[in-house]
Amino acid sequence: QVQLVESGGGLVQPGGSLRLSCAASGNIFSINDMGWYRQAPGKQRELTASITRGGVTNYTDSIKGRFTISRDNAKNTVYLQMNSLTPEDTAVYYCNADVVRRGTIFAERYWGQGTQVTVSS
Repeated sequence: QVQLVESGGGLVQPGGSLRLSCAASGNIFSINDMGWYRQAPGKQRELTASITRGGVTNYTDSIKGRFTISRDNAKNTVYLQMNSLTPEDTAVYYCNADVVRRGTIFAERYWGQGTQVTVSS
């Protein structure tokens, strides 16, 4: 089994910053793409940022220039540095990882439990 554990969410004022972390553990042979999705009230879950195993990144337009995704392959961990936060960034943030388990030759999508980010005065 594989688990992804998220941390770093919380309440911040507009203009503030947060750093989210997501660590994968368990029966892991390798991890391909990793990413962060978010779901705001009344909206569908949307991709915010993704990163390949080699470090190639992709961002949605609404957060480009404010958020930075990175990963540490040795620790099986992905990060999301969030700066200049606005109330529109309020959402539950979910990390994901495409994991190849030991003994298999295919990747499976795993999800973190979600962490709440609230931007408010």
